[in-house]
Amino acid sequence: MSLLLNPEYWNTRYLDQETGWDIGYPSTPIAAYIDQLENPHLNILIPGSGNGYEAEYIWESGFDHINVLDYSADALAGFRKRVPDFPEDQIHEGDFFAHEGSYDLIIEQTFFCAIDKNLRPAYVEKMRSLLKPGGKLVGLLFNDPLFEDHPPFGGSPLEYLGHFQPHFDELYMKPCYNSIEARAGRELFVKFT
Repeated sequence: MSLLLNPEYWNTRYLDQETGWDIGYPSTPIAAYIDQLENPHLNILIPGSGNGYEAEYIWESGFDHINVLDYSADALAGFRKRVPDFPEDQIHEGDFFAHEGSYDLIIEQTFFCAIDKNLRPAYVEKMRSLLKPGGKLVGLLFNDPLFEDHPPFGGSPLEYLGHFQPHFDELYMKPCYNSIEARAGRELFVKFT
């Protein structure tokens, strides 16, 4: 198992408060996307959910089938404490690659950039297998090389298309116009069907 897919590694990051990716509220582009959805009964997955600010936002927006998944028990404990009415059976602690389910929508928010770059092909295949026909993978990818030896691992549109194009029918990828200030000009909004 890769160090970066190890529960101890991620729990330590949360316990030591080494969570630079955590902005403390839902990402603006994700919130804007959720705000335009009309079906509150979509079956949604947020892998690598961490403290779950997006999940909390989606839950408070009236959606009832949000599933959070993370390796870190500590992060999920914080989420449970902050959102005590969130259904326990929709909180999953474990390995994304071992997760089973069938989803209308999967939200990508700083998960792809956290896994070992060698696992990107497996990530894409797993996402495809978790989505229902016509399902969507929606979220943000970094348009920035970032780091090679530790997360976050970045990338470029050309690299991402090489991974996703063979597995998805429709690919939308544009520079994000409503990123938070610290990520302005460095994020791509993606919607892969």
